[in-house]
Amino acid sequence: MTDQELVKLIKKVSQDYFGKPFVHQAFFNPRLKTTGGRFHLNDRHIDINPKIYQQFGYDELVGVIKHELCHYHLYNDGLPAQHKDHEFKTLLQQVGGLRFSPIHSSVKRKIFHVYQCDRCGTIYHRVRKINLRKYVCGKCHGKLKYLKDITITS
Repeated sequence: MTDQELVKLIKKVSQDYFGKPFVHQAFFNPRLKTTGGRFHLNDRHIDINPKIYQQFGYDELVGVIKHELCHYHLYNDGLPAQHKDHEFKTLLQQVGGLRFSPIHSSVKRKIFHVYQCDRCGTIYHRVRKINLRKYVCGKCHGKLKYLKDITITS
C-alpha cells in the first residue's frame, strides 16, 4: 500500500464512520517502532506505522486509522483529544477504533557491562561502557578490568 492509497483509505474511513472529511495528509512512517500511528497537532497530518498493515492486516490498519481520526476530529472541533479524556474514549468506542496498538515491544533487552576491580574484587555492572584508563574502583582505587556483557530480557 502506498501513501496515496493510505490517504484514500483514511478519507473513506473518515467519511463513513465520522461523517466528516479528512483534508490533510497521511504517510507511512517506518521510524515508528511500537506505536500504531501518530496525529501531529502542528500541521494535522497523520503518520501510520507500516508494520500494522504488513504484520496484522487490513482490519487492524482500519482500527488504528479510526484511533488517529478520533484525535484528528476532536482536535479540529476544539474538544479534548487526549487518551485520558472522556470525549476521546466515547468517540473511539462509537466508531470501533483500537484503544491500543497491536505492536508490543514484547522483549525488552538491557545490556550491562561487567567490570571487576583487580585489587579488591568488587564487581560493577554498568549500562554504559566506561573508560578503563580514566576510571578506577570506588572503594580501593584499584584498576578495573572488563569481564563481559550481560543481556537481560524481560
